[in-house]
Formats: sequence, structure tokens, C-alpha cells
Amino acid sequence: MRDPLACFKAYDVRGRVPDELDAALARRIAQAFAAEVRGKRIAVGRDNRATSAELAAAVIEGVRDAGAEALDLGLCGTELVYFAAFDGALDGGAMVTASHNPSDHNGLKLVGAGAAPLGARSGLDRIRAAVEAGPRPPAAARGGARPLDVWERYSDRVLSFVAGEPLRPLRIVVDAGNGCAGLAVDRLASRLPFTLIRERHEPDGRFPHGVPNPLLPERRARTAAAVRTHRADLGVAWDGDFDRCFLFDEHGAFVEGYYVVGLIAAALLDRHPGATIVHDPRLTWNTREVVAAAGGVAVQSVTGHGPMKAAMRASDALYGGEMSGHHYFRDFGHCDSGMVPWLLVAALVSRTGQPLSALVERWRAAYPVSGEINRVVSDPPAALRAVAARFRAGALTEDQSDGLSLEHARWRCNLRPSNTEALLRLNVETRGDGELLQRMTAELLAVIGGSAA
Repeated sequence: MRDPLACFKAYDVRGRVPDELDAALARRIAQAFAAEVRGKRIAVGRDNRATSAELAAAVIEGVRDAGAEALDLGLCGTELVYFAAFDGALDGGAMVTASHNPSDHNGLKLVGAGAAPLGARSGLDRIRAAVEAGPRPPAAARGGARPLDVWERYSDRVLSFVAGEPLRPLRIVVDAGNGCAGLAVDRLASRLPFTLIRERHEPDGRFPHGVPNPLLPERRARTAAAVRTHRADLGVAWDGDFDRCFLFDEHGAFVEGYYVVGLIAAALLDRHPGATIVHDPRLTWNTREVVAAAGGVAVQSVTGHGPMKAAMRASDALYGGEMSGHHYFRDFGHCDSGMVPWLLVAALVSRTGQPLSALVERWRAAYPVSGEINRVVSDPPAALRAVAARFRAGALTEDQSDGLSLEHARWRCNLRPSNTEALLRLNVETRGDGELLQRMTAELLAVIGGSAA
């Protein structure tokens, strides 16, 4: 029997529109959310998907049904909702987006006071239960609604990360993928010395070139070509709601997010020696080495924005990075930003005078990686058990806190179910051995089975 609330995931709400999520359900979820956070003022933003305006209007009505005031940010990125929540001391925020999911999907990212995320065990479960219990009458005093513009304060906060840096007039390709990133880029551009070459810049919810998700190799070709054509110093691409950021070096080669975590960690530790850096378990060796060399403390967290942010708050971490392109900053409310990372890297290129390829060349050679490989399998738990049975012999460590991580002397892997899609995700790395990387990746995929996503 189909679950009528299947759109509730581990850390957010996502589903096909309208059969898994429609305006009526979005309104009920928003009402339950506002009641859960006991909200008086709640920010609401939306991406540019074809269904986002209708769903955002429903969310605003649901917030008002709970007696709270809805502050409408309009078309924006997820980090604008986060920023509004922590900067304005609001009671919460709701972003209507499905990020990088297919164009017929949409969803909600929900945060409480201080932009603290709501997850399956931190409020989202109670919101689901309240919705499941059936419609509730609106509050006796229904809340109001008004627009809220935080763009100027947001821009100030983002640019504060590179204040005082000797930024050079770099040529940078910026590829919004027809998502919302162009809105933020244009706000920042006049205050930066860069020449920006804009690709797929205008928001277009039809996504004529495919849904923006540069984590997928097939979505990178246009950005890479633009870097080479324009002889740019680097390229930047984002997903639809631009909470993930992806980089390309001056040759148009994609820079794995794993190495970007190392770059940002090293740059920030140079300013804040001894600080804590949080990382995810998918790829770890390079990050731990870089953090240790810079005098920092590396802390591992379960993958996902909820656990990462919780780990950062618990350890007072300066920065948290996931190889999937999420980068979290203590000075940005412990939230992820897609704009801060590329500015930090551009500042690093400016300050060192080295091209991006040179900054990551040693790491690429020392710790080659498979890139994240997605597999559709009929029985994910069985696939995880099969991999453990086949490859745990000789492993130095085995960790099942987030899928399955096996660490051998010369190679390691992480295989985990996606939190947002029906997939298994595989990552493999080795200690400087490309042939071993290819061989172990092939052997792991043979045991996992299934088909390419």
C-alpha cells in the first residue's frame, strides 16, 4: 500500500508533484511545522521550479493557519532562508525546493530558531505525526504575511569571508544551470574584482539543459568547455537551490569535492589555528592529513546537513565539509553556503598566485578517488551485507555508523544508502594507486550488482 506521506525523508520533505506532494499537503505540513517550532515569525523562500510558486503560497497560508507571521523571501536560494532565520532571530524558515531532484519533484527544507535543522529525530517525525492525524483548524488569531528582503545583509555576510584578501581580477566561469544561483552572483558581482562569464544564468524552471546537479559527470561538460573556451582561471557550478558548490580548474577539469574540503579547511585553519573541522565518512584520508598538518582537529560526522550541523555545534567547529559539495561555516550560522566556498578558493588562488590545478595536484596523486557512483539495487541491505562479507577480511577498521566503511592499508570504501533517493552510493579511495583504485571499484560494483542510476 502506498504511503500517503512518503515525501517525508530523513532530513526534509521531497516527492513527486502532485501525487506525493501537492499544495494542500504543503499547507498542512507548514501549519504543523509552525506549531512544532512555536513560531511567531517564519521565513519562506522558494526556488524556480514550475511548481514552487504554488507550493510556497500554500506554505505561507499554512504558517498563517498556525497563527505565525510568514515573511516572504520570494525567489531565492536555500541559504537565504537559513540566513534570514539566524540573522533575524526568527523562529524558523521553510524553503520550497527539490534541489537537484528531477523536475517533476519538489519539497521543503525546514529549520527552527537559529536555522537549526529539523530531521527525522529532531522534529520532522512529530510534524509527520501531526499531519497524519488529519487537518487541524486554524489558530484563533490567524497570522499575517509580508515580504522580507535580506539580500543586502546576506551579501555583506558572504563577502565578510574574504574581507581583506588580496583578490586579483580573475576570470571565472559561473554556471547557474538555470537554477537560482545567478540571483546571488549578480548581488555579489559589483563588489568583486572578477570578470564573470555567466553560463545558463537566468532562472528557468523548465531546466532546458537538465536539472542542475554537477555531482553527476554528465552535467559537467558545458561548464568545463566554457572554462577552456574563455581561458578562465576557474569555473563554478551549482545545483538548483545553490546550497552546493562545485569547482573546475583552469583546464576545465572537475575538482572533486573531497579536495575542495581540504582547500577550504587549510585556508581557514591558516587564520584560525587549532580549530575543529568536521567531515563526512565517505572519503577521509586526505582531509584528516590536511587538517592535522595545519594544526587542526578533524571530527567525523554522519553524512547529511542535520548530523553535520549538529556535530559542528557540539564541537564548536569552524567549518564542516562534505565531498558532495556541501560546505558549512560556523560564521554562517553553522549552515551550508554555495557562495562562500568559491570565494574562499578564488582568494586562495589570488593570494598564492598558483592555479587551482597546482593547489590540488598533490592530493589528486596521493589519494585518487572513484567519484561517487550511484547504483539502483532491489535490496540495499542485502547488498551492504554482501560487501561486508566479501571485503571485511583484512580490514583495519569497519564502521557501520553511516552505511558501511571499510578501511584497508592501501584502500578504503564507503557504501551507503541515499537519504533522499532510492540509491546506494559508493566511494572508493586509495593511497596513491590508480590501478588499485580501478580494480577495487570494479570488484565492489560486481558484488553490489544493480544498475547505474
